[in-house]
Amino acid sequence: QVQLVESGGGLVQAGGSLRLSCAASRSIFSFNALGWYRQAPGRQRDLVATITTGGTTSYADSVKGRFTISRDNTKNMVYLQMNNLKPEDTAIYYCNARVLVLSMRDYWGQGTQVTVSS
Repeated sequence: QVQLVESGGGLVQAGGSLRLSCAASRSIFSFNALGWYRQAPGRQRDLVATITTGGTTSYADSVKGRFTISRDNTKNMVYLQMNNLKPEDTAIYYCNARVLVLSMRDYWGQGTQVTVSS
């Protein structure tokens, strides 16, 4: 029904940068919000950043000033630019698409691994 595919993860040194991409199978206007979450082993899945249809962005305190979420409506793509990466950023990063019509519904990608070495 809805497919989200993440890419761009990898292994980087602390202080480095990565750009994650999320390709949606349909127009991103179909979603009320798009976002990135991350989950490290033994930890809960946490919100990293979101962007609404109107372009409003929100970030977890831990990534403010370092990460930037953006979108390309024409390409149905959502991006997460990650700068000044820290070892604690190591996690699987998941793309999320939220639909709110009669009720809230979340769709998830398969995740992409980000590993930051110190």
